[in-house]
Amino acid sequence: MTTEPFEQYVDLYERWFETHDIAYESELRAVASLLPPGGVGIEIGVGTGRFAAPLGIRLGIEPSEAMGAIARELGIEVIRGVAECLPFADARFDFALMVTTLCFLDNVPLSLREAHRVLKDGGALIVAFIDRESRLGRQYQSRQAESLFYRDARFYSVEEVVGLMESAGFQELSCVQTLFQAGDRLRAQEPVRPGHGEGSFVVLKGIKATSAHPRSWSKTSPTAQRKVIGQRR
Repeated sequence: MTTEPFEQYVDLYERWFETHDIAYESELRAVASLLPPGGVGIEIGVGTGRFAAPLGIRLGIEPSEAMGAIARELGIEVIRGVAECLPFADARFDFALMVTTLCFLDNVPLSLREAHRVLKDGGALIVAFIDRESRLGRQYQSRQAESLFYRDARFYSVEEVVGLMESAGFQELSCVQTLFQAGDRLRAQEPVRPGHGEGSFVVLKGIKATSAHPRSWSKTSPTAQRKVIGQRR
């Protein structure tokens, strides 16, 4: 992952949250709906702390020094590092959070295995992302060459992220979605609904499997699939 845009244009990055406050608050509510109510957590790719701070997460990993500096001003302990090599002992955290981080990672499978490693048995990984197949996902991809931040990003579908999480050892997946309208049409906070297929912003939660044979979403029946991640709308 190249951190250059996030080092040079951190003010522009921060401005997005100020000019898209309704979308941001909707995303925040969606993430909060799947966050465990207690325990020790970490945000992987904490950025400027826009999610960690209001969600009460006090520790984060971030490769960009400029963004990490802003997060520190919000009271977050930021360790400079990358998702593929987390500087923590096994089974340290009750939950880990990634918000729009997946698309920037050099090695997603390794990053998810690292998240699995640092979680306690029964710990939760919450992954929030823009669905590649959604209206906003398609818009981002159509403008990708012009984007300062997303030029080198790789977007994922919900099915791809589910497969990646299961391969890393996560099970009991659940899913919520928000941002059902185009960003310029938002006049009030968007609802948070179960499932996926309508909202552009999707949040998946998986539990660290302790069984030698975790349940595979791809091998279940269509009915069981809907029970695992919420019915697709």
